[in-house]
Amino acid sequence: MIKVRSFRGVRPAEGLASKVACLPYDVMNTQEAKAMVEGNPNSFLRVTRPEVAFPDEQNPYAPEVYQQAKLSFDKMLSDNILIQDEKPAFYIYKQVMNGREQTGLVACSSVEDYFNDTIKKHEFTRPEKEEDRKQHIMVTKIHSGPVFLTYKKVEEVSQRINSFKKEHKPVYDFTAEDNVKHTLWVIDNQQLVEEIEKLFAEKVPFTYIADGHHRAASSSKASLELDAAGCTFENDEHKYFLTVLFPDDELEIMDYNRVVKDLNGLSEESFLKALSEDFDITEITSREVKPSLLHTISLYLDKKWYSLKAKAHTFDDNDPIRCLDVTVLQDFVLSKHLDIKDPRTDKRVDFVGGIRGMEGLQKRVDNSDMKAAFALYPVTIQQLIEISDAGKVMPPKSTWFEPKLRSGMVVHKF
Repeated sequence: MIKVRSFRGVRPAEGLASKVACLPYDVMNTQEAKAMVEGNPNSFLRVTRPEVAFPDEQNPYAPEVYQQAKLSFDKMLSDNILIQDEKPAFYIYKQVMNGREQTGLVACSSVEDYFNDTIKKHEFTRPEKEEDRKQHIMVTKIHSGPVFLTYKKVEEVSQRINSFKKEHKPVYDFTAEDNVKHTLWVIDNQQLVEEIEKLFAEKVPFTYIADGHHRAASSSKASLELDAAGCTFENDEHKYFLTVLFPDDELEIMDYNRVVKDLNGLSEESFLKALSEDFDITEITSREVKPSLLHTISLYLDKKWYSLKAKAHTFDDNDPIRCLDVTVLQDFVLSKHLDIKDPRTDKRVDFVGGIRGMEGLQKRVDNSDMKAAFALYPVTIQQLIEISDAGKVMPPKSTWFEPKLRSGMVVHKF
């Protein structure tokens, strides 16, 4: 069963949450991060993306950059931009985007659960990304951004969280620049904290990483290295990492789409003809170009949208991986015809989150060097859980979650 526990969170002082809280470190590049912190000395991006304090030519993985992250965090503490709660607590984190609400529990999850697969994964991680966040953790001694976890809903947990929300005022309630509303409550009632810990231990057999595989892996490996170095911390805090746990019925996965730079020497006509071996192809003449059914992919090519209906031999609905449209696209388009074998490393393919919509996808082709775009039907939460339970790994960039969890709302310091 799952181990979660309360912790003395570090969080923004009263009235500063909207200035401190920032998007996750990995959804922007360095130049975008620099633009975001301009004019805002309190942005937590100065901790999560410390290279913003250096000239453009600075190596973002140099030791002095990680030291800058620590300096920035320590200064925010000494200047009382950030405060640390006196008592261990859980935190309720509610987000509202376009009228849809999701509420999670901010807690520390166990490194032991990560290694024994009680915390289940569905993606491979990249060593260089792991190393970056691991170094950040080792130097700063904080978990700066939470791992996004889900679990099969437990009614008793939801009841306690919902009751607390109704009976108590939040400590933060603000709408960010992207129109997502963020609200946070502090649960420091010891009896309720113990009840929640017990419910997870008795009624939640597994949690599932929805987003943040690299953060989870980096936190767990940093814990091992700190142990190996003989480091000790109060309450073994380094053996836990920062997470937000959402019941599965409150989450929605968006599509994660692809654009490609070339057709591997094929003309538009010959490419469509080759695709007809595995898809029934029709030109889309309506305004609605987004796929509305599983096993239907939308293709944007030469300023036209096409519907690619996958033929029966291309998928297997009884297989948790082969039933995914992202698998169909990879196997029967990208690999078979475009020779894109590994989309994680091939520079001819790029990924576009569903938050950008079909117009954003189309613009990537019309206004850049991209040749074609593919829009996919999104993976469901149930599919994610089934794949994780089966010990399988999804193709890379299969899921896109919105809204993003803000970093700096609550930080775990050890």
